[in-house]
Amino acid sequence: MIATKFAILFLCLHVISLLEVTMAAGNPPTCPADNDSKCGDWEGEFFPGIPKIKYEGPLSKNHLAFKWYNAEEEILGKKMKDWMRFSVAFWHTFRATGADPFGAPTKTWPWEDGTNSLDMAKRRLRANFEFIEKLGVEFWCFHDKDIAPDGKTLEETNANLDEVVALAQKLQGKKFHLLWGTAQLFANPRYMHGAATSSELAVYAYAAAQVKKALEVTHYLGGENYVFWGGREGYQTLLNTDMGRELDHQARFLEAAVAHKKKIGFNGTLLLEPKPQEPTKHQYDWDAATTANFLRKYGLIGEFKLNIECNHATLSGHSCHHELETARINGILGSFDANTGDAQTGWDTDQFLTDISEATLIMLTVIRNGGIAPGGFNFDAKLRRESTDVEDLFIAHIVGMDTIARGLRNAAKLIEDGSLPELVRKRYQSFDSELGALIEAGKADFDSLEKVALNSDEPKVPSGKQELAEMIFQSFL
Repeated sequence: MIATKFAILFLCLHVISLLEVTMAAGNPPTCPADNDSKCGDWEGEFFPGIPKIKYEGPLSKNHLAFKWYNAEEEILGKKMKDWMRFSVAFWHTFRATGADPFGAPTKTWPWEDGTNSLDMAKRRLRANFEFIEKLGVEFWCFHDKDIAPDGKTLEETNANLDEVVALAQKLQGKKFHLLWGTAQLFANPRYMHGAATSSELAVYAYAAAQVKKALEVTHYLGGENYVFWGGREGYQTLLNTDMGRELDHQARFLEAAVAHKKKIGFNGTLLLEPKPQEPTKHQYDWDAATTANFLRKYGLIGEFKLNIECNHATLSGHSCHHELETARINGILGSFDANTGDAQTGWDTDQFLTDISEATLIMLTVIRNGGIAPGGFNFDAKLRRESTDVEDLFIAHIVGMDTIARGLRNAAKLIEDGSLPELVRKRYQSFDSELGALIEAGKADFDSLEKVALNSDEPKVPSGKQELAEMIFQSFL
């Protein structure tokens, strides 16, 4: 009997020894999915078999390699990685389940244990940093509710967030950076009437406390920006809405955020993210122009910039290029959510950008803007419902990064060639005159312009050369 017990003990010790060797070698496929595995502190490999993604050039057939994005390559005097400043969105990459308005979740990653515990939150965070390291990305973004579970009270919720953020700081080290943080003010039932625009004072106060904490942890993690997305800041019907009062409340909320930013010494940029609708019928930050007007009305134009998202642009009836240009010429282009929608689907599908033409137009604006820092290109995009392999997470980001990199290459060639800028210059050359200079300087009144019109023949209006402009553009794709 004693011999048997010793044999069993020896066998157990041998198994434990093998497990330790295996863990040290980084061989386990993933962290064991059970609540007793203490995986919050587990440091194994989440993506075994996935190498660090490298640049192999356009002829590569390797789907786990970049064809166009070469991080250290210089384009127009700046490294590609500095033009784009790519960022991984924690909520879509690690919290998206494939659920949609008509179907249940379709994917559960191998490291998930079915809980929203603190241990699970820490495990996801470790997966995040392994992912961005293998992808070769320096930045990440998060909502407070993505990375830490709610507690029974606000105090407990904040404590949970502090614990996860402490680990995030450790995992970031000096190698990775937080592009931006934000507070999730739309999913909880308390925000069904909005947050800053809620008709309930207690909800307004709760939202303020949540943003205060999110600003503080973003600052703690060295975040370079902080984003406000008013997911439910709007209305379903004006019949029960005091729109003027709600807009005033939203402005007061943002003023308080500016004050707290300065109080804690946060030097990052505050960003507003326009979106026209969904989930509300009408959201107050409808598009870039509407948001710029709001900022001017309330004297906030110098305190905020915009985070433009392509899918939101198309939902508002504009092109992504239009929204970016509107933000740029208003001096408020701050950052960019790199995604797109589907013309045949009526909601915010958040697909990875794969359209080379659109990417080229986007990069034309970014180049004209002199870059996008301290903002970046954040992949606010998720896998399709039918894509369920862990490998798909890498493939989707690789395609998105390659598409934008190809757009940068195309835009740089267009600018260096000069044909398109010259076509635009010629179109407006009549204003490159003495009278044109007076008009643009605000020194030509209607009386003087009337005299010119009375003493001139019928104006000859030249061709706009739209087809030629499109031909030139297409020749560089």
